[in-house]
Amino acid sequence: MIAIGLVLLIIGLIINATSGGHGGEHGEAAGAASHGSTWVNRLLANLWLNNVYLSGIAVVGVFFVAVQYVAYAGWSVLIKRVFISLGNYLPVGGVIMLVLFLGPILFTGHNPIFHWTDHTLVEVGHENYDPIIAGKSGFLNVTFYTIRMVLFFGLWILFFNWLRKQFEAEDLNGGLDHYNKSIRLSATFLVIFGVTSSVAAWDWVMSIDSHWFSTLFGWYVFASWFVSGLAAITLTVILLKQNGYLKMVNSNHLHDLGKFIFGFSIFWTYTWFSQFMLYWYANLPEEAVYFMERLGGYDNHYTWIVFFNLFINFVFPFLFLMTRDAKRQMLMLKIACIAVLIGHWFDFYLMVMPGTMRGDSGFGLIEIGAALTFLGIFLVMFTKGLSKLSLVPVNHPFLEESVHHHV
Repeated sequence: MIAIGLVLLIIGLIINATSGGHGGEHGEAAGAASHGSTWVNRLLANLWLNNVYLSGIAVVGVFFVAVQYVAYAGWSVLIKRVFISLGNYLPVGGVIMLVLFLGPILFTGHNPIFHWTDHTLVEVGHENYDPIIAGKSGFLNVTFYTIRMVLFFGLWILFFNWLRKQFEAEDLNGGLDHYNKSIRLSATFLVIFGVTSSVAAWDWVMSIDSHWFSTLFGWYVFASWFVSGLAAITLTVILLKQNGYLKMVNSNHLHDLGKFIFGFSIFWTYTWFSQFMLYWYANLPEEAVYFMERLGGYDNHYTWIVFFNLFINFVFPFLFLMTRDAKRQMLMLKIACIAVLIGHWFDFYLMVMPGTMRGDSGFGLIEIGAALTFLGIFLVMFTKGLSKLSLVPVNHPFLEESVHHHV
């Protein structure tokens, strides 16, 4: 998959570069003269989009494990190792993110994804001086931003490794010591995650549109990450079971996973609507511009994606998973999970591309190639993590409860 993705990505870049950076692929729209109108910037935007999306899914795996421990949950014991294994992508995601952010700054002096990294915007008297960005410069500056990024990934990786070591020790030693320590680690991580995930959403996504802000944005990004992580977990559990693993997992476990996907698809819609409705009702130019760009800007370049986003991330899972039987059938859940994963990729596309590429974004070989490449890397790290742990936690105190789980 990685090889196929790289080939498609390279072909797409060659086509885009030779056509002047604007055309040559389906969905291209020549247009806005902005800092994001070259094939290089389009490549950077796609790499950033995919890495943010998959890094969020990875940390959601650790988050969901922590939730199970703090809630003293028994139903999920059989599949808990799938949750934690998502976190194996975090070291790779952290390195890629640092390179994507600092690399352009070291070579050109600013990062084209983030308008605020141009130092002339905060120099009083300079023709490019921007009082809004200058007012945010105490928070949005390269040094502090980099420190936050390293800190967030460092904390996530640290707690991921600590929890995984408790899993390994529990398998070897049994008893309640490792279980109780995992609860304490999980409770601490949930507090840290609550802060870092929101600030990460502001940094990695919202600061792309540096003049705009939303007090709900941290929740919105979390909702998208979380339901995507749930879909990845559910799809993996089904595939493992169909291939002869996790034999004790039954339709009751799948039912609970399906309920999570169903419920948090509605929660994502709630955050989307809450954010949109308030801005639409107030109709303040500095707030509404974010949605104007996506719903009608750049000759309706993104309008179809907005409506597709609402359909595939709300209407489809809501109707498809509404019944009890749908949540208990592997085929139905597989279709729903794939749809949710694709849908929320488009959700992040809508968050990233209008602010980076304006009307010059597209959907062609570059997007498909970048997505396949990152998916391949993610799957390599994820499956390696799965292979390093026993899929079934043999000495977990709630193992029998999970085996006999019934809803």
